[in-house]
Amino acid sequence: MPYSTRELFARIIKCEAGGEGDTGMKAVATVIMNRTNVGEGEYQRICGGDLRKVIYQKGQFDCVRGTIKGVSNPQTIWASNPEQVHYDIADWAIAGNKLWNIGSCLWYMNPFRPQCPPKFPYNGSGILLTRIKKHCFYNPTELYKDT
Repeated sequence: MPYSTRELFARIIKCEAGGEGDTGMKAVATVIMNRTNVGEGEYQRICGGDLRKVIYQKGQFDCVRGTIKGVSNPQTIWASNPEQVHYDIADWAIAGNKLWNIGSCLWYMNPFRPQCPPKFPYNGSGILLTRIKKHCFYNPTELYKDT
């Protein structure tokens, strides 16, 4: 049986940001909901406001990939059950709440180094806004509208 949308959202929050504390998890949840609610560009065109489509969009989240570079991925949304905090943050985000300092960010990434790249994705459609723990967060530029 497929996961409910709430369950799926809680699982991706845990997998993508479970070690980042409440603020980090809320930041990731905010980005995912921003993608769901954006009125233009790639996420609107491909996902059309559907949270499940945002989560399952090909190539977007490592936690939804069974393999990465031909190697089995042990850290997936299917590998461990969410805890109450993950459901609480999913409910918080679905209710329309946002982390204020994430604004309209559509991307985040872990650069695995102290500095965040100034642009992400590397096509220039996102520009660095802030860093929370290990994740860098990016607002859309004008280029995003044409994606």
